Amino acid sequence: MTGKPHLIGLTGSIGMGKSTVAQFFAESGVPVWDADAAVRRLYSRGGAAVAPLARLCPDALANGAIDRAALKRWIHCDPTALGRIEAIVHPLVAADRQAFVMAVDSPLAVADIPLLFETGAEADCDSTLVVTAPPKLQRARVLARPGMTEAHFEAILARQMPDAEKRARADAVIESVDLDKTRAAVHDLIARHRGPDDA
Repeated sequence: MTGKPHLIGLTGSIGMGKSTVAQFFAESGVPVWDADAAVRRLYSRGGAAVAPLARLCPDALANGAIDRAALKRWIHCDPTALGRIEAIVHPLVAADRQAFVMAVDSPLAVADIPLLFETGAEADCDSTLVVTAPPKLQRARVLARPGMTEAHFEAILARQMPDAEKRARADAVIESVDLDKTRAAVHDLIARHRGPDDA
């Protein structure tokens, strides 16, 4: 294949079904880059974020890797911590995503980015896709997760752009209520990007 793939920036607020949609893309043979997995790689032993984060917060270094719980404790105590961490991690995540795009041999690829619009990462994507669901269903899904509380859920929502704003900014929107309909919507989107000869 010549040229880089059409990169879809996939996002959606917590509990909306974004991970399910990413899975449907992967099952259809579309390469998927996962921002959360990239962060885990960067924080693991030998990861590019380990040394700079350890200099920033020595308590976060454990067995050659970064302890995310220690970072969270620091963020909780120091209002400047999150911005300083992001200044290190966001460029490394962007570089990891770029390396993925350069290595992909496919006309279409997906970047699964929870904070796509919040971090400005949509600028690096060719189009954007938001996964949505009714608020009641979203709340029920999230509160069913082990260890999740109403307070934690509200805190996560406060960090995320409102669903309505995401939908307004997106090039495409998929609702994840009925799994079969969601899968069909993913297949339709793939077919539109690949064209009738490749679908």
